[in-house]
Amino acid sequence: MSLHLQTRPQLLRSIRIWLSLFILGLILSGLTAFPLVRETGWLVRFLTAYPVLPDSLVYWVAKVHEALTDTGLHYPFLAYGTDWLAFAHLVLAVAFVGPLRDPVRNKWVLQFGVVACVSVLPLALIAGPLRGIPLPWRLIDCSFGVFGAIPLIICLRYVQRLQPLEQAS
Repeated sequence: MSLHLQTRPQLLRSIRIWLSLFILGLILSGLTAFPLVRETGWLVRFLTAYPVLPDSLVYWVAKVHEALTDTGLHYPFLAYGTDWLAFAHLVLAVAFVGPLRDPVRNKWVLQFGVVACVSVLPLALIAGPLRGIPLPWRLIDCSFGVFGAIPLIICLRYVQRLQPLEQAS
């Protein structure tokens, strides 16, 4: 169905589906930032049993797991930083409830989300090498920004179509 021919309820439904996927992604990102030692351990075991990634990335994941384990044993308070990262993802998910309820009035939240997603790229590409993060891993980080922006841009396009219908009612 063409975007131009969609009714107000159809546009709202499309926005809510895409936005719900984005919110779900933020929630999952937040929840998975808490148990990093356990998750990286699982990932190392999986990648060792099923070598689907290049050896250099498997080595990197194993090194990250070792560092998280060692840090947790000697400096557990540093994990508080990733707790705040997880919390930020969950709080950001709540912010997108506004456009879920009223996408036209809260269009600015969608625009903010696109800016935040696009900002992932320079952070990963500038801070990554300064922190010794391998390029393939930085590109994975960049993909979160790219794939996060896609549903928000789609929502903004639907909102553009929805605005005249909202003003007419």
